[in-house]
Amino acid sequence: MSNKNIIWHEHHVSKEERSSIKNQKPCILWFTGLSGSGKSTIANAVEAKLNEMQKHTYLLDGDNIRMGLNKGLGFSDEDRAENIRRIGEVAKLFVDSGLIVLSAFISPFQKERDSVRALVENGEFIEIFIDTPLEVCENRDPKGLYEKVRKGKIADFTGISSPYEAPQKAEIEIQTDTMSIESSVEKIMNYLKRNGYFRGE
Repeated sequence: MSNKNIIWHEHHVSKEERSSIKNQKPCILWFTGLSGSGKSTIANAVEAKLNEMQKHTYLLDGDNIRMGLNKGLGFSDEDRAENIRRIGEVAKLFVDSGLIVLSAFISPFQKERDSVRALVENGEFIEIFIDTPLEVCENRDPKGLYEKVRKGKIADFTGISSPYEAPQKAEIEIQTDTMSIESSVEKIMNYLKRNGYFRGE
């Protein structure tokens, strides 16, 4: 389908103007890791801390998005890639609105994570690798998914029957098997403070 009749419309209000009234530098906090690694738990805790500081945020969570925007997508490599592509475009819009976006998705492929990074400006994509060993994730099994995989009820499961490409140069790494939620949040908040995401502080 041709896009020759579609023309980008420039807004009168810029991203800088939207973010300046929020007293923050917009960015994407991209949490990636295996199922059960603690992505959603830590992302929620970070958002709660940001909210406490009166920062403007929005949290995008894998399961929630698959119930709406990405309803109908499966777990083939192609569908996983499309899932992340759509999330990336949504996250980009939120960054343009001046928000700090928290995105908690397994996002197993480096190529797809890099494609989201390429959508925004330098410093607006912060990759947070929730580096939790597979055996720890499987022991936690909060959704009972690993048990179903072992019983052959789920195919194409990341970390077992489908690959997970761990980030090689993530801005932040969190080892949830040795770090508490509080210390994990503190590490992320310190990174944001140190790199100027909170203006006027």
